[in-house]
Amino acid sequence: MPLELSSSSIDRLRLASILDGISYLILLGIAMPLKYVWEMPLAVRIVGSLHGFLFLALCACLLEVLLRKRLSFGWCVIVFLCALLPLAPFFLDRKLKQKRAA
Repeated sequence: MPLELSSSSIDRLRLASILDGISYLILLGIAMPLKYVWEMPLAVRIVGSLHGFLFLALCACLLEVLLRKRLSFGWCVIVFLCALLPLAPFFLDRKLKQKRAA
């Protein structure tokens, strides 16, 4: 089932989670080495700002899903905690896809 931005709040949450996960990996895998190995701090400033914006968008999607009662509070906590781990959003996406189908 592809991600469709207008179909449901869970799809928007999935999209925000994946984008946040990608930006987190770019921050850790590309921008941080550029800063500390090649002394290019601008990379962290740019990618870090983008990641911060995407993280806030994820939090807004979480709030929407919680208020519309699409997911329980426990699921929202799991999604939030997965946003703090680098690869967790990609594994979580499959669970959210199953949750949306149910």
